Amino acid sequence: MHYRIFMLLLTGLFLVSAAQAAPSQKRFDDWQVTCNNQNFCVARNVGDHKGLVMTLSRSAGAHVDVNLRIDLGTLDNAADSAPPVADRMLLDGEPLALGAGKWQITPHHLRTDDPDTINAFLARIQESQAISLHGGQNTISLLGLKAALLFVDAQQKRVGNETAWIKKGNEPSLSVPPAPALKAVTITNPTPTPLSNDERSALLDYGNWRMNNSQCSLDPERREVRVSALSDDKALMLISCEAGAYNTVDLAWLVSRHKPFASRQIRLRLPFTPANGSEEMELMNASYDEKNKELITLSKGRGIGDCGFATRWRFDGQRFRLVRYAEEPTCDNWLSPDAWPTLWVTK
Repeated sequence: MHYRIFMLLLTGLFLVSAAQAAPSQKRFDDWQVTCNNQNFCVARNVGDHKGLVMTLSRSAGAHVDVNLRIDLGTLDNAADSAPPVADRMLLDGEPLALGAGKWQITPHHLRTDDPDTINAFLARIQESQAISLHGGQNTISLLGLKAALLFVDAQQKRVGNETAWIKKGNEPSLSVPPAPALKAVTITNPTPTPLSNDERSALLDYGNWRMNNSQCSLDPERREVRVSALSDDKALMLISCEAGAYNTVDLAWLVSRHKPFASRQIRLRLPFTPANGSEEMELMNASYDEKNKELITLSKGRGIGDCGFATRWRFDGQRFRLVRYAEEPTCDNWLSPDAWPTLWVTK
């Protein structure tokens, strides 16, 4: 059904210019696809896989970087004692041999970046139901794989092209639009003068006053004020305000470094509309990366940190601009925050 629906959506996708790649994250039955603002797409199986996951990624443009990997293990179980994967794979209950393709094989990880090997493997499995392991309960459901591949083809303008995974055609690879130009977010002052002890002490006192005059529910004993230099005349002030089981909501101000203090509350706004429909962002578990000069947020979907969204922002002299946005909507004990798929990247 998803396959038929997708053919109706292709026309709309083709109207989106390569210069305006819209980030997108969708789920097709047991497959999840994420494409970022560079039209770099990654797809993987989700659901009750019990630690057996196939991940497929491909860049935009005629000359692609493509990667397929099959991994066994979870965030809290590396599966070190499990038998090797390659010799135990079954396709709908029948032995699945990798054949003569160019694979890099270790006991619990299979990987290839060879386009021909990947094309042949996908053609072999895309009409099947599942890949499983002999003697185990681990399963890669293939329900939704074909629709996911078609979505990636459409997002990258490959339908009817010789490089498509689904709906191949005779159009040459050079007709595929390149990735949009990667935007830069420039830091106006990468080496601001560090806060002196007197500056820090005065700003912390001002932060405590701000904290006591803010409508925050967090116990005063647990509230924290943090300050960092952004430029020679401006500082970032973070104040913890609300707290749940594994997330803390922070408030942030742009503050002058010297008395009399002038401040403006910082509100973060995404340059695209995420799945929840809101471009306005709360600062969750916020911190400031002094080395990279970036404001970081991390919103956890649950305590182990296998789902949620994470962002990085740079101060351009006037406001914080988004550098990176990553989101993992599926809580399945697979990816840690540093590996969540990206929807927005810059240089």
